[in-house]
Amino acid sequence: MTTSVLVSCEYATCAVPGGQRSIFNGHEDELHSLAGWEPGALNLAQAFAMKCRTPLVHGEITRLLIDLEAGEDARWSDYSEKLTPQTRERFANRVWAGYRATLRQRIDEDLRRHDAVVHLLVHTGGIDPGRVNMRVPEHNHLAGEIATAWAAAAHQEHLDARMVAGDIPGSLIRELETASPVNRYAPIRLEVAGEYFLDGKPMRWEACKKSLIQGFLRATGRA
Repeated sequence: MTTSVLVSCEYATCAVPGGQRSIFNGHEDELHSLAGWEPGALNLAQAFAMKCRTPLVHGEITRLLIDLEAGEDARWSDYSEKLTPQTRERFANRVWAGYRATLRQRIDEDLRRHDAVVHLLVHTGGIDPGRVNMRVPEHNHLAGEIATAWAAAAHQEHLDARMVAGDIPGSLIRELETASPVNRYAPIRLEVAGEYFLDGKPMRWEACKKSLIQGFLRATGRA
């Protein structure tokens, strides 16, 4: 079976378009916190994309304006309520829907050339210190097999890595699964504790990246 790799990073940045910067006056600390983005996620996603020789799809504005993973009702924050209706519609159509359309297009293109596509969604922070999760939908057997092998390979590299099967936050993966052929789309939500990037604990960031990438390549038959 031939597989392609798609790498995405939804919370890559805390950037704010010029016309919306005033919304965050006095709230810069929250904008630069995990509420606004995931530090290190873009750096890790870029490393995966480069090693797998595949283009990277990533968010370009803060999740506090619109959350690319969340469903239609949950995608807006309290800050989003300050946007004009026209701006909200533009973000909904061009940013949120546009991002999902780009991913669907990439998946469709890859499936025309390969038997399956492994979609790696890269995240940092929001889990226990030292942990690494390979989170997959419970019913997706292909994703589960790859994530299990990947977690085992990463564990051998002294990472506290675990395959986690079950519900995944937001609606993005669910939407992409629904639009894809059964057993040909394998989404894996990689979740790396923020301390690796921010503090170099319990392992230096570069060593963590190397171990994760090597484990992924082995699990997908690319090593």
